[in-house]
Amino acid sequence: MTITCKQLLQNHSQAWHEATVHPFLEQLPLLAIEPKQFNTWLVQDYLFVVEFTRMVARVLANAPPHHFDILLAGLSALKDELNWFKEKAGERQLNLKTEKQPTCLEYCQYMENLAAMPYPVQATALWAIEFAYNQGWQLPGEMPEPYKEFAERWGNTGFTEYVSMLQQQADESLQNASENMQKQAEAAFLNVARLEKYFWQMAIDAE
Repeated sequence: MTITCKQLLQNHSQAWHEATVHPFLEQLPLLAIEPKQFNTWLVQDYLFVVEFTRMVARVLANAPPHHFDILLAGLSALKDELNWFKEKAGERQLNLKTEKQPTCLEYCQYMENLAAMPYPVQATALWAIEFAYNQGWQLPGEMPEPYKEFAERWGNTGFTEYVSMLQQQADESLQNASENMQKQAEAAFLNVARLEKYFWQMAIDAE
């Protein structure tokens, strides 16, 4: 039986809930997050996105040609996103040339390690990473300033559609994958969920 992204979400609903519903995100609408906590998240997330961009490029290198359009669109958006992070950091007078914290370092190392995995595993991990952000920033509901533009960046309908297309590509790649590859994809999904939870917690712990 072929596993799908929908089945991964159903089979591991608790792990996914912990990845996308976190006190860091829930406290933003209440304006209960300290500036240091948010700034920690912002700087570390920039460092993450730098490595994530490299990961998407490696996924593209392994993808079938008919998947190129979606992946290239994602890479183009990442160019804008990296520049946007620099702008936000400048507004807050934050130094982006800093070391990765242990959680960020582990996540970035994991993304690098995915290069050795088959394409169905990479496609599943890519979808999971983007969907975690999509849901994480949508689920808290209306976000007040100064966090509104952050929520809109990953919670907007265009990004939601992009994530849906990544899901279709992941499902397609899993359709003819071996049983071992499907198990590896499931492990990747769970690892992404775990690392997402820890990434939010890293920001909370920056009090």
